[in-house]
Amino acid sequence: MPRQRKTISRQDLLDRFAAINVWRRGDVRAPHKPLLLLFALARLSRGEGREVRYSDVHGKLGGLLTEFGPVRKSVHPEYPFWRLQHDGLWVVRDAEQMASRKGKDDPKPSELKRVNPAAGLTADVDAKLRSDPTLLAEVVGLILEAHFPSNLHEDILTELGMQLDQVVSRRRPRDPAFRERVLRAYERRCAVCGFDVRLGNLTLALEAAHIKWHQAGGPDIEPNGLALCSLHHKLLDRGAFTLSAEKRVLVSQDVCGSDGLDEVLLRWHGREIRRPQSAEFEAGLEFVRWHEEQVFKTPAREF
Repeated sequence: MPRQRKTISRQDLLDRFAAINVWRRGDVRAPHKPLLLLFALARLSRGEGREVRYSDVHGKLGGLLTEFGPVRKSVHPEYPFWRLQHDGLWVVRDAEQMASRKGKDDPKPSELKRVNPAAGLTADVDAKLRSDPTLLAEVVGLILEAHFPSNLHEDILTELGMQLDQVVSRRRPRDPAFRERVLRAYERRCAVCGFDVRLGNLTLALEAAHIKWHQAGGPDIEPNGLALCSLHHKLLDRGAFTLSAEKRVLVSQDVCGSDGLDEVLLRWHGREIRRPQSAEFEAGLEFVRWHEEQVFKTPAREF
């Protein structure tokens, strides 16, 4: 009787996705592997085949890295396409046909382009996810929550052709007092535009934004928080604007539009944000610099 292949357990699969080895150097963001996995999971959710050619990954993943990663002179979709294999979730076919880079086990980019290998989730992972749509939704939620703020989740899913209702939220515990402390510090007004609408005693559409993302190790303390209306919170997380060392609003040159752009964003360019009640709550320079380097879509407009 042929020996049956052991089926991966639900918990083992979740543990594999939770433990992916993301490249780290200080506070630098490297969302390459998470975005590649989300790309593969989106294909799976649509019933597409397990494997995909490098040429198809290169363009799509490059676009995702440009849109949702730090600004860089060049993006490198080839790195996760090969290196995700080390996490036990991904396999590349025809590896033996490609010459490696000197001193590395990665193929040369020219070799990936020449051979155009197929790759995909490992067969056991693919089979487990296809047999359990709720597990697939949980894995997508796990990756999103571990690597991106919630303001970006819907944008990423839309770019991948998925819906938020296809995701099971796995939000990590947050300090429940963080929001209240930050809103109190800024007297319950948006630090950019002053929005302070209430319904009775209820504050509406005002949020405590992390300057350095929680997913990047940003702490739940007032100097890492800004009271922002929901719109300016979203724009901060997308990198449409950042703060200077002097706490002035800096708007990206990539921001464009017609109706509402001046009112919503450009009118605040170069202006200081509203300061908190106490100097001890002011935005910390280390958090502001992290946002400018890792999230903001440089360069800024001139004053």
